[in-house]
Amino acid sequence: MASMKVAATTFPYLYSHSGLDALKHLHSLGYRCFEMMIFPPHCWPVEMTPGDRKAYRDWLDGEGGKITSFCYPLLDNNPNGVDKLMREYTLDRYREAIDLAAEWSCPYVVAIPGPVNSLINPPHQWMLDWFVEGMKKLVDHAKGTGVDLLLENVPFTYLPTAQDMKDTAALIDPSIGINFDVCNSAFIKEDVPGAIHLLGDMIKNVHISDSGYDEFKHERLGSGIVDVQATGKALTEIGYDKLTVVEIIADALDPANKPDEDFVASHKLLADAGWEKL
Repeated sequence: MASMKVAATTFPYLYSHSGLDALKHLHSLGYRCFEMMIFPPHCWPVEMTPGDRKAYRDWLDGEGGKITSFCYPLLDNNPNGVDKLMREYTLDRYREAIDLAAEWSCPYVVAIPGPVNSLINPPHQWMLDWFVEGMKKLVDHAKGTGVDLLLENVPFTYLPTAQDMKDTAALIDPSIGINFDVCNSAFIKEDVPGAIHLLGDMIKNVHISDSGYDEFKHERLGSGIVDVQATGKALTEIGYDKLTVVEIIADALDPANKPDEDFVASHKLLADAGWEKL
């Protein structure tokens, strides 16, 4: 199996570190490729001065590092909310992320359909139409920037499956790729290798972590339901040669969590299954 490349997310350090300090911390663990979380106060484009932006770029250039994807977790926003003002507000934040990604030579911004969790959700077609309309606007904004949008499969949205991702991408634009989240797929009991083969070369970025079925988590690999070996085999079979992001979500401010150890332990399992070593 050819060695596949690995990146690390700044997710555990949303509240404990600035985005730049999180990059430096992950660099100390051995990482050179990073997924940056776009979230205040961690890394929020509208609040960053030109000097802040330059500091990131200077450090990355000096250390040979690269931000390979941006992820915007939508904890406060919704691109398919019933309020048009919320939809437009969310798109504006995505536009700022696209512009920053272009400035830092980051090729991908991950876009997530909005959450659904109420007792009476809007009709599915309404949400789909709003989301597709918004993503088309973002594709137009991204033209000429070198930044592509990727859709992610997320269980708590109204588009949780690999087939949903493929079908929705087709409604938006041929440039739309997929950020395939292995843990999310496993949690909804999809056939993960089958989902990978279904999406094929649409997959431009991969998230990997682990969870049980009882509670949705993104923990260290080897702790739950994700089959690392089967995932690696399927990615190799489709010729995947891009990044796999170790996506640990465990707040570093909580002394019960040990995200640094989680990254190292997870990466060892990946290396044993054919990914690059840390």
